[in-house]
Amino acid sequence: MRILFVGDEASLPAELTGFIADLGEEWLTTTLPGGHAAMAAVAASAVDAVVVSPYLGDMDATTLLGQVRTLRPGTIRIALIDAQQGNRPPPARLIGVAHRFLPLPLAPEMLLEALGSLEELRELLDNPRLREAIGRIEKLPSPPHVYLSLTQALEHDDDADSADVARLVAADPAIAAKVLQLSNSAFFSSGRTISDLRTAVTRLGLSTLRDLVLASEVFSAPTLSAAERNSLQQRALLSSRLAARLLPTSSAELGATAALLADIGLLLPGVRNERDTSIPADDARPGHAEAGAYLLGLWGLPMPIVEAVGFHLQPQRANTRSFWVTGAVHVALALVNGDPVDEAYLQRAGVLHKLPEWREHANALMGLASPEA
Repeated sequence: MRILFVGDEASLPAELTGFIADLGEEWLTTTLPGGHAAMAAVAASAVDAVVVSPYLGDMDATTLLGQVRTLRPGTIRIALIDAQQGNRPPPARLIGVAHRFLPLPLAPEMLLEALGSLEELRELLDNPRLREAIGRIEKLPSPPHVYLSLTQALEHDDDADSADVARLVAADPAIAAKVLQLSNSAFFSSGRTISDLRTAVTRLGLSTLRDLVLASEVFSAPTLSAAERNSLQQRALLSSRLAARLLPTSSAELGATAALLADIGLLLPGVRNERDTSIPADDARPGHAEAGAYLLGLWGLPMPIVEAVGFHLQPQRANTRSFWVTGAVHVALALVNGDPVDEAYLQRAGVLHKLPEWREHANALMGLASPEA
């Protein structure tokens, strides 16, 4: 992997870049102090990833990353963020040009994990045309910052209470309002009125609340009509709950999140809806499953989620041969959307006998669904 670091010694100390360079010949690193030199380097030769400090003497990081997007749309763009910013989302302009955000001071292990996951994603979705298509989209859906901040807070503070969680959600009034709307639908509230976020946290539980926050952020994209957006969100929430039921407790949350995001590719312009049988087989547009998976990989979501989203329509392509997240997402999406289930795959995974029970779960969930959700 060819990596270009852009920044001064304070942001990118020699031991940090040296740590990556020492990993082996397949990791090629270059460090440049300023934006103009970086632009010239990117124009002269392709790189796999650019890691940019927030402190550049000759231009701001947003300008540089925007130029990299224009010059090399397939290059992964990583912006470093000052730790003093805390859990606040990066500036809106920076969100529009960066694929991944990492905090300063940057630990070598964190950078390695980010770069490693991106390399794994490239191997999983080795499609140059897909990378180019996603890279050229000027306005990708923004990473779900409230969801990611909520997840980070819960991971680092086991004692976080409902008031703490409610304050995080309330930081974005539009999302808070949507969460309350969804939590008061018959699907979630069972007829009990939820009037504030703290009550929503207590009654729904943290896992369900995180799903609602994620759905509220992801499906706020303006690329669909209101009716299409509501329908997609409703199916996503149903699939999420069903996928969680098909997995053991230790994997249920991964499955729920993956199913919730499985059709996120439909929010991207210029992609092909792989469930639309009227689309000709020779349509050259990227399919929505792999396009969505690539986007989630750029956002830094866990690889089991990325893989499940990318392969949920063809679960036999997954690296994991046993029935796990990809299989659960496939079954959940198929049952909720009324599509055929890959019974040959389930037979090979040794779980075909469970399909009638899973159909009953799906029917029960869809019987609870409310059109107002």
